[in-house]
Amino acid sequence: MACPKCDFVYSVPEVTSNERAYCHRCHTVLIAPRRKAGKQIIALAASVLILIAGATVYPFLSISVGGQTHSASILETAFAFSGALTALAVAVLMFIVIIPAVRLVLLIYVLLPVIRDLALARYAKPAFRMAEALTPWAMAEIFALGCAVALVKLADLADVAFGWRPGCSPPWSFWWFSPKV
Repeated sequence: MACPKCDFVYSVPEVTSNERAYCHRCHTVLIAPRRKAGKQIIALAASVLILIAGATVYPFLSISVGGQTHSASILETAFAFSGALTALAVAVLMFIVIIPAVRLVLLIYVLLPVIRDLALARYAKPAFRMAEALTPWAMAEIFALGCAVALVKLADLADVAFGWRPGCSPPWSFWWFSPKV
């Protein structure tokens, strides 16, 4: 293992739950085991999966201006791009929904046997490698930051709120089966 600050190379030391491994050169913490870290990661991953499912289907943002109100879910936002922009719709779904969800499912798959003191799952090593390889491509937090910036810019022009509002289209009226008026 290499120190992330100074790149000094070490063989991985055995560290108990109450100890820490430091770099001898720059004194950066290299290893610091924490109690119940696996359970916390699994709980957070399951929570985020539920939130991803909710934000994908239910409107997470509504905008009201001049008596007109519109709300949008991530799925509706992605499907707004059509025709020549279909590839963009697929990219939005991949980077904001599918890749983060796959990464979280892989982390749960790898960590669940570990916290239960069972043998590793059959494909745990490649699953963990894939979860780590997907990390730069899981951009849900980038999308959330972009939405926050857009909300700040739109706040002067329109009434912007998180979640579904009365007067907006209901969460179940997607573009593929919404009634034509």
